[in-house]
Amino acid sequence: MELVVEGRAFVKGRLSNWSIGIEDGRIVALGKNLKGDRKIDCRHMLILPAAIDPHVHFRDPGLTAKEDFSTGTLAAAFGGVGCVLDMPNTLPPAVKLIDLKEKKEAISGKAWIDHGLFAGCMPREKLEPMAPFAAGFKMFMGSSTGNLLVTEDADMKRIGREVKATGKVLSVHAEDESLIGNELERDLHDHMRNRPAEAEVSAINKLPPLGCRVNVCHISSAEGLRAAEGLKLHKEVAAHHMLLDRESKSGAFAKVNPPLRTEQDRLALLQAFITGRIEMLGSDHAPHTAEEKEQEFAAAPSGMPGVETQVPVMLSLVKKGTLPLDVLVRAMAERPAALFGLNKGRIEVGRDADLMIVDTRSMGGIKVNNLHSKCGWTLYEGFDAIFPHAVMLRGSVVVEEGSVVGERAGRDVFAGP
Repeated sequence: MELVVEGRAFVKGRLSNWSIGIEDGRIVALGKNLKGDRKIDCRHMLILPAAIDPHVHFRDPGLTAKEDFSTGTLAAAFGGVGCVLDMPNTLPPAVKLIDLKEKKEAISGKAWIDHGLFAGCMPREKLEPMAPFAAGFKMFMGSSTGNLLVTEDADMKRIGREVKATGKVLSVHAEDESLIGNELERDLHDHMRNRPAEAEVSAINKLPPLGCRVNVCHISSAEGLRAAEGLKLHKEVAAHHMLLDRESKSGAFAKVNPPLRTEQDRLALLQAFITGRIEMLGSDHAPHTAEEKEQEFAAAPSGMPGVETQVPVMLSLVKKGTLPLDVLVRAMAERPAALFGLNKGRIEVGRDADLMIVDTRSMGGIKVNNLHSKCGWTLYEGFDAIFPHAVMLRGSVVVEEGSVVGERAGRDVFAGP
């Protein structure tokens, strides 16, 4: 074998001592004393499957002053992520096959980790031609960054039928546009007033008749969570909705869609995540420049970075005994892999050797100067975090001890026929 990685690895749902044999980028053997041409000794650390972030906005093409696929995927790698799924609201939006292919061309050769692209849903665009090239489909029921918006029931039902026919997943920004207000916003309280939890609940209640597999993105409220649970939909949550609320003093830097809500909402989501009731962790990494965020609140765009900080902050909760490790591994790796059909997310024979090496003794405060997103700011300054000691992509170390040590080898995992 080319490589053997040894240490306490998360295999078959628990940590125990393993030798992991890797060849041609895949795990080919699991044992106790495997022999290989090279060996990496991780006996004092944990070996976890690298995270899969099913919800990022890397702004490439068209908005690359905020982020691009190079800086975004590098930030992801430093945050323990081996694969990202990027949303379609770039410029031009990826809502036609020609635009999706041109986006793939624009980002070609930039990625440090593996990736897939979502195709966007619009009222009069056919979805089937994009399916072989797409990780899934994204539908915006409420207005957010860009102009992708689907509000009519007939259009949603047509989209549901077409998505079902492709076998793909429909990820949904679930806010009912008809319930989103337009009153002047001066702060986070006003933003929440304009985008109430009722808008989230109303949108979620419209999803079951679509008939396809639906993932509710970035659930933000206790009411929305209860609605999604009652309808047996797939559920995704972002760290900022579990760790931040509308009392944040960060002003427009904390403006996101759906909005930060009350402390009660935040704690309800965090408790649901800790107990395994929310399937997936998705950062909704949506960077804007500091200059854009420093505008008057009403004019500032919605969105914040998170792909590099999300898993490290969650690892700190594991270290503190707040979050079970098995719950985190399922939400950050196993379930995204299963839902989107990725040959990743688990340490088992036949899977891609995407691994995260974690030294649990290395917890420290987040410092924005150590982060890698082009936007250059974070709302997690000072938060406890455990950044991975190293991250491996298909058996090759990409980052280690805070430095880039590998090459840009990220692949499009939905490259098409």
